[in-house]
Amino acid sequence: MAMLFHSDNAASVHPAVWRAMQAADAPDASYDEDTLSARLDEAFSGLFGQDCAALWVATGTAANCLALASMVPPEGGVVCHHEAHIESDECGAPGFFLHGAKLMQAQGEGAKLTQQDIADVIDPIAVDVHRVQPYAVSITQASELGLVYKPDELGELTGYIQGKQLKLHIDGARFANAVAHLGCTPMEACSGADALSFGFVKNGGMGAEAIIFFDPAAADMIRYRRKRSGHLQSKGRFMAAQILALLEGNLWLDNARAANAAAREIAEAAQTRLIHPVEANEVFLQLTEGESAALRGEGFGFYERKGGARIVTSWNSPSDHVAALAKAIAAL
Repeated sequence: MAMLFHSDNAASVHPAVWRAMQAADAPDASYDEDTLSARLDEAFSGLFGQDCAALWVATGTAANCLALASMVPPEGGVVCHHEAHIESDECGAPGFFLHGAKLMQAQGEGAKLTQQDIADVIDPIAVDVHRVQPYAVSITQASELGLVYKPDELGELTGYIQGKQLKLHIDGARFANAVAHLGCTPMEACSGADALSFGFVKNGGMGAEAIIFFDPAAADMIRYRRKRSGHLQSKGRFMAAQILALLEGNLWLDNARAANAAAREIAEAAQTRLIHPVEANEVFLQLTEGESAALRGEGFGFYERKGGARIVTSWNSPSDHVAALAKAIAAL
C-alpha cells in the first residue's frame, strides 16, 4: 500500500467542506453577489480584528499575483526570495498578471528574508528612469523550506519595508501551519502586511483560496482584475462555502495543528538528518540515493530535493503511515 508524503495539495477534502458545498447547492445570486460571498469580509475582519476585504480565487497562483497587482505597476519590481513560489513555481504568472513587472531575487537563510537581504537588493538601485524601481516585497509564511517568521521578526521587517515606502505581500499558502506553530493570533502572524494570500487548498479545501486586503479600498481594482483574469466564477458561492466551512470553529487551525504534529513526529525520528528545523508541516531530510530507494521500496512516496528528500504531511495524514515512516527513517 502506498504511503504518500509528496504534498498537502494531494490531501483529501475535509468532510465539513463537502457538506458546506452541498448545502450551498441551492439557487442564489451569481458571481460574488451571493449570500455566502457577502459574509467573507465580516468573517475575516473578525478573524484578524480589523476591517479587511476578502476575495476568493481558485488557486494560490492567482491569489499571489492578483494581490501583487494591487501594489506594483508594470514598470515596477517585487523583491522576493529566490526560492519563493512566485519565482520558482508559477511559470511566469507574476509577469503575466503584473504586465511585465520584474521579480528581484534576494538571498536569505531558510527561504526567509531579513532587512539586510532586502537592502542588498534595493540599495544599489539608483532612482533613475533606466532602472526598475522596487514597489513591493513578497515573503512566504511559512517559507518554502518550512520556516516561520516570528512576530518580532515580522515587526522588524515590516518597519523597514514601510520605511522604504514599499508594500508587503505575504504568500500564506501554509499560513495556517505558521499560526499553529507560533500559537499567536492570525494578525500577529502577518502583522504589517498590505495583502495576504490565505491558503485553504493545502489545509482541507477543495479549490478555494482567499486574498485578504488589510486596506479594503485596495480590493476595488482587484475585483476587475479578478474578472479579467478568468477567476470570477459564476457560482462563487461554492468558493465562499469552502472558506467559511474551514473558518467555522477554527477548523483551519485544527487541521494545521494535525499536519504540524505529524511532521514533528517524523522530525523526531530523523534527528541529525534534518536539513532545516521543522516549524510547519514540511520535513527536509538528508538521504543518500540508496536510502531514498530503500524508503520507496517500503511504499513511501516523497519528492527528492537538493541531496535529500522533502516530506510533507497534511491535515489527515494517516497516523499509521506517519508512524511507519518515522520508524523506517530511524532504522536507516
